[in-house]
Amino acid sequence: MKSTFANVVSSLPADYADLRFEENRKVRIVYEGKELSQVATTLTSGGHVRAYANGGKAIASFSDPGRAGPIAEATCASAVLVGNSREKKLRVADAPVIAEDFLITPPVDPREVPLNEKLDLTTHYNELILKNPHVITTNTVYDEFTSRRIFVNSDGSVIEYELVNVGIFGMIVTKKGNVVQRVRFAFGGNTNYTPLLDREADLEKQIAKACELLDAEPAKAGIYPVVLDPSESGVFIHEAFGHLSEADGLQNNPSFRAKLQLGTTLGKPILNVTDDATLPDLPGSYRIDDEGVPGMRTPLITDGVLSGRMHNRETAAEFGEPLSGNMRAVDVQCTPIVRMSNILIEAGDSSFDEMVASIDDGYYLVGAKGGQTSGDQFTFGAQWGYRIQSGKLGNMVRDINMSGELFSTLQATSMIGNDVAFGERGGCGKGGGGPMQMNRKSGKGSPHIKIDAVTIGGI
Repeated sequence: MKSTFANVVSSLPADYADLRFEENRKVRIVYEGKELSQVATTLTSGGHVRAYANGGKAIASFSDPGRAGPIAEATCASAVLVGNSREKKLRVADAPVIAEDFLITPPVDPREVPLNEKLDLTTHYNELILKNPHVITTNTVYDEFTSRRIFVNSDGSVIEYELVNVGIFGMIVTKKGNVVQRVRFAFGGNTNYTPLLDREADLEKQIAKACELLDAEPAKAGIYPVVLDPSESGVFIHEAFGHLSEADGLQNNPSFRAKLQLGTTLGKPILNVTDDATLPDLPGSYRIDDEGVPGMRTPLITDGVLSGRMHNRETAAEFGEPLSGNMRAVDVQCTPIVRMSNILIEAGDSSFDEMVASIDDGYYLVGAKGGQTSGDQFTFGAQWGYRIQSGKLGNMVRDINMSGELFSTLQATSMIGNDVAFGERGGCGKGGGGPMQMNRKSGKGSPHIKIDAVTIGGI
């Protein structure tokens, strides 16, 4: 099949063409409270072809490998027609030609674990949560995605590679009187089945927090200095900054493109932000992207200065910047788009205790709880928090969120911890001009950080 696909793209009258063929398997087990609502194994296969010709670009998906040739030819013809109407011609940057396989052999391969064992484990964790008298319901999910892919392009690359991601995650919902609280948990998030096992103690800690929150007071609204734990600061750097570092989002956005010129000072010299696909055993780790470019380490902010961004071959050519290996698709019907791998704030030299001691009146925010961004404006929730007064942690608070503007918040980041940690569950949604692609293989990491002023929402 590799040679057949390679012959298809090499015969096209295109400036550049590539083809990706996938065989995917998804296993999903879902509990909603006591009800087992889903046990499903889904198999899909198919391909996706891209062609650049005459300065235009066209894409198509197919399910029948035997139709790859005619579909690729039609896609190339469409690219020529698109190019006729484009004043600004598209092109792709040069990339290494690769003929290699990148297969995955986890210590314990989830593909080899029987379905009944996966169901028993998910059931065990769900029942453990429901034993607590304050728990009113749960959402417990086993999620496994494996993909074997072939990639060929007109440059001569012929690559076979695999993606594996497995995890158990969910929500604990507690109630006391009129107060309802929700706390998340997640185990695994990489290629290995082993981190899903023997996590009872970690789950019990999350159950205890969900119960403790029932007696916590709501946060008080205002502008405060804050300390963010690694989960909250990881989501902040991912959502508020990371997406603005994906070059396909900047490609047709002149306002932010002007604000984000390389060499622009964005924060204090202590701030260093990196996207790194090469870190081992994390949700966003991979060897090769869906454009046949190796995953790599890309410094985004160095000593407070914007030093790089994430690219595909098209945006790298347009911006005149290096490739970064960040082009990825979630399934056969999707064209690849620029995605973060493992984005992180690099370690600083401050301790958590030093950060807390430096605050007279503020908050410590713990555990990412979703949020939203719009341009450079952001709002993020925390699963819980603690009041900081006179340099010491005080009472737990609930119903807490923070909001602000990205560039001023980066400048206000005044202390960075020495305790980098990554969340076990990856995930990121992005449309990229097409259907929403929910990518499991996107990691977020950070140490504790201190921000001198953010808006806290509460009562």
